[in-house]
Amino acid sequence: MFKNKNVDGKLNRCGRNVTRLRMAVSPKLSQKGLADRLQIAGLDLDKNAVQRIESGQRFVTDIELYALAKVLGVSVDTLVRD
Repeated sequence: MFKNKNVDGKLNRCGRNVTRLRMAVSPKLSQKGLADRLQIAGLDLDKNAVQRIESGQRFVTDIELYALAKVLGVSVDTLVRD
């Protein structure tokens, strides 16, 4: 049976990159800070949703992926790249 998971068991490909890019912002951006910026951009995510995305415990929709890329100042391709 087909399962919607990566080979590492994660539910998304972008979580690790979201963490890396969030920490690269100067000064470092907290998960709550990222959630706040996403809400300003029109995406209603809270700190817990960001944490679950980063840990790979949550699927990410295309709308969320686009908003994450926009807020972090990168392309969608950068977020999903291994």
